[in-house]
Amino acid sequence: MDLQDVTKDLINRENWRIERQLDSLVLRNPRYKNLDSANRDLIFNLIKKYKEKIRKGIAPSLSTVREDKYYLYQNRFKFGLTPEDLSSINKLLDSFK
Repeated sequence: MDLQDVTKDLINRENWRIERQLDSLVLRNPRYKNLDSANRDLIFNLIKKYKEKIRKGIAPSLSTVREDKYYLYQNRFKFGLTPEDLSSINKLLDSFK
């Protein structure tokens, strides 16, 4: 299981299922064990943001993904993100392309 599995088929899944899948990913996959609850909330909020856009028929553009990556990088200390956390979140954002 990887982050692409969490973001696959967002339109037909409820938020609680996505959140449950994200939690199980963090628990089972050793690459994502570094994500704490605040980081999971940040990831879940990003997923919800893109899910709403996809439901409205708006495909996430490369510039939107780039802007979110830049925003997270600029505020990495505010959010308490480590380089590993940023890498994981960037993989998630790349899965929306």
